[in-house]
Amino acid sequence: MNPHSTPHRRLITVCLMAATLMQALDSTIANVALPYMQGSLAATADQVTWVLTSYVVAAAIMTAPVGWMAMRFGRKQLFIASLTGFTVASMACGAAQSLTQIVVFRLIQGMFGAALVPLSQATMLDIYPVEQRGQAMAIWGMGVMVGPILGPTLGGYLTEHFTWRWVFYVNLPFGILAVLGLLVFMPRPEPNAGMRFDWTGFLALALGVGALQMMLDRGQTKDWFSSHEIVIEALLAGIGLYLFLVHIFTAKKPFIPPGIFRNGNFSSSSGLMFSTGVVLLASSALLAPYLQTLAGYPVETAGLVMAPRGIGTMIAMMLVGRLTSRMDPRKLMAFGILVLSWSFWRMSTWTPDVGQSEIIFTVVIQGFAMGFVFVPVQVVAFATLDPKLRGDGTALLSLFRNIGSAIGVSVTELVLARNQQIVHSSLAALITPFNRILSAGPGAAMAPIKPLGSPLALPPIGLPATVTTPYGAALSPNNPLGAAVLDQMINFQASVIGYIDDYRLMVWTSLPAILLLFLMRRPGFTSAKPSAHEVME
Repeated sequence: MNPHSTPHRRLITVCLMAATLMQALDSTIANVALPYMQGSLAATADQVTWVLTSYVVAAAIMTAPVGWMAMRFGRKQLFIASLTGFTVASMACGAAQSLTQIVVFRLIQGMFGAALVPLSQATMLDIYPVEQRGQAMAIWGMGVMVGPILGPTLGGYLTEHFTWRWVFYVNLPFGILAVLGLLVFMPRPEPNAGMRFDWTGFLALALGVGALQMMLDRGQTKDWFSSHEIVIEALLAGIGLYLFLVHIFTAKKPFIPPGIFRNGNFSSSSGLMFSTGVVLLASSALLAPYLQTLAGYPVETAGLVMAPRGIGTMIAMMLVGRLTSRMDPRKLMAFGILVLSWSFWRMSTWTPDVGQSEIIFTVVIQGFAMGFVFVPVQVVAFATLDPKLRGDGTALLSLFRNIGSAIGVSVTELVLARNQQIVHSSLAALITPFNRILSAGPGAAMAPIKPLGSPLALPPIGLPATVTTPYGAALSPNNPLGAAVLDQMINFQASVIGYIDDYRLMVWTSLPAILLLFLMRRPGFTSAKPSAHEVME
């Protein structure tokens, strides 16, 4: 495919962006709707998060063989089949009547959606010449980055004005238009029918990633390694990932060519993409319930407050797309990582009464930083990579990003739950009959009970929110009413501290990624000889 003479390039780009945006959007669009799904599907808080992780894990597993499938069946045929299956599975998710059904349909949706991002990226790299790829990756990256960021905003609007089912139904018109556009305008490379699939490597990867995710998702509820189930899942994860790595470097024709990891730029970029994936989805998954359950925001308002992060990302991508060809991309990524870490540090200082201006400023800066990381890493990853490995490379970058996202959501939810329990236990230890503040005797402290939504207290059950009452009468642990009120207050404070710890964890997750930049080489100053394909371009 000659990128200088590709017809209908703009129309193809629009269709690719629609497919990319759909896949990326569905990784987070259900975030703000989770409390509504929980009630509708009769699920617990930890069970309903499977709606997120099942999708991401299925996409991660099925991303790995995308390069092989594109060559075996043809990129256009695979793209259209994946987009059609993704759209149909989205409709099935919206019609689900139980938790089991929606998790199964989300798995199917993730399996079909896995190919959309790497195929769209590989096609963009093919239809644009080398000198325009920085801007092309900025345009394409908007779909990948803005999708997870705008997901909660759109999800909040649809949930508020319709039902949570519309967060899935919204994919139908975009899916139909994208399929029709690709059918008409996308070039059709010839498939290679003689290629054989490496089932051993794929099954080992699926076993390792699937078992690891199951262990992370269910470990908290099963008390970790005191449960035989968690022990078995940990063993299966270790065995699967070990066999996968051994198979890649020893098999004659593995479905992921080991030579791709010999490219230092690509390997380092994969590690950076994993780190970005960890914080990209997890930060959004944490912020939506924080605003709704602790700050008291309505679902639509919570989505709108999170929307400016997408604006920051779009501004950064338009800017960095031009700077990448003029500056060292490593410097741009270093700037992005530092600003991203700083934004998480600011979030770790929040309390539920934080002002909207502070939230909007922080999320805009955070989105801006993500744009400065995402576009240059795409350029660096493929700058010195053999064009024959481009399909596998795009699939692997998506694989690392998806695995990072799945692990990030699970680990942050785990840390949040564990820290809430620890803090609750520490605070509850101070609630004793010997605490003078809680005594009901003469001279007991008098204070108003603060209204719901206050960062310091919750109103007692069954009492008006503005009653002035002795702490001992309203908060005495010696009667059921006081014990219930105290438990609410302690749960509230434990949740606040748990979120603070999670955002601090994200600081220390994103900041060390800057070390990977020292392993990269600046594009344009490499000693690698260009391939014949690159010379023709």
